Amino acid sequence: MNKNTRNEASFRVNSLQDLTTFIIPQFSNYPLLSQKAADFLLFKKIVKLMNNKVHLNEDGLQQIINLRASMNLGLSDLQKYEFPNYNPVARPIIISTEIPDPN
Repeated sequence: MNKNTRNEASFRVNSLQDLTTFIIPQFSNYPLLSQKAADFLLFKKIVKLMNNKVHLNEDGLQQIINLRASMNLGLSDLQKYEFPNYNPVARPIIISTEIPDPN
């Protein structure tokens, strides 16, 4: 397929500010469907914690690891080894699968 005819967008993220300013508003305005939306909600919490510098102390980092453990496939074996006291949080349940009106 010709690259110029594809209906997609690419974003390059270089900082936490890029996530906060561009990526999170984009997916808040145009929500993901299904359980991908649950991952986004957890990801958004992680970014908020990092913006508040919570990740700079051990308890805050553990809080982020607990959120990460509930996303996608969970933690890697290395992450489980490095953070043995992880406790996955409740994963949000996404019920709506309707595409919202873009207007």
